[in-house]
Amino acid sequence: MPVRKPAGEPVQEPELERLAAVAGAASAEAAVVGPVGDGPALDLTAGAFFDVDNTMMMGASIFHFARGLVARRYVSGAQLAGFAWKQLKFRVGGREDQASIDSSRDQLLSFVAGRTVEELSAVSEEIYDELMADKIWPGTRALAQKHIDAGQRVWLVTATPVELATIIARRLGLTGALGTVAESVDGVYTGRLVGGLMHGPAKVHAVRALAAREGLDLRRCTAYSDSQNDVPMLTAVGTPVAVNPDSGLRRIARAKGWEVEDFRTGRKVARVGVPSVLGAGAVISAVAAGLARSRR
Repeated sequence: MPVRKPAGEPVQEPELERLAAVAGAASAEAAVVGPVGDGPALDLTAGAFFDVDNTMMMGASIFHFARGLVARRYVSGAQLAGFAWKQLKFRVGGREDQASIDSSRDQLLSFVAGRTVEELSAVSEEIYDELMADKIWPGTRALAQKHIDAGQRVWLVTATPVELATIIARRLGLTGALGTVAESVDGVYTGRLVGGLMHGPAKVHAVRALAAREGLDLRRCTAYSDSQNDVPMLTAVGTPVAVNPDSGLRRIARAKGWEVEDFRTGRKVARVGVPSVLGAGAVISAVAAGLARSRR
């Protein structure tokens, strides 16, 4: 049964774990299984799992999605400012608290409630082409291609809505995606999630559920992420890899001897990393100024 807690009511740890398990199972059930590859020898028990935000894609996919929705008047500028502020805090602090996760969930639900799955899927295709396609890290995409060339299946694992995550995976030639599942009835979103956001522990449940369904041996699988929030997922597989890691994950990776890949080196860091933070602040300032003018 899809669950959404009343606004302002804290969620206890056992309930969070239950919701994570429900979200993980729902995401694995919704995951699209695509082609394995064209190699002569297919390796069906090994695979790879890639986080999306700042791992496969520069910035937050849901923020880029929100920008596209603003342009189409699905979302207000104030809502976009909220996403920009969260992105700024995350890029500076590297961690997300439960209140921020709950707020992101509620904003996500406000985007989709009453919309049809078909409509949002079509809009997602457009937004990917306009705002996301040029933000894929070539280095991370090359890592995914190595797994595909070895006959392994590759999934994205992200808090982004599973419909959008599946589009990203398809455009990159990957097997499929594990993402946040929003409940729909007769093709219309109800405004409730199945479980919760695909975040933290939910990612582990999703990966394990998918592995059981597809016959994957997690000891032979690889996981990639930029965030210490994904340490549970990284430690669930045989080969964890830190990609463009935040400071917390970099420390953990060094301590555990994990492989580290950083595609932000040299001039690219100055060109991509810093403006991504400043850009979020600029959006907030612009929206705040616009709201102030409206009040006057």
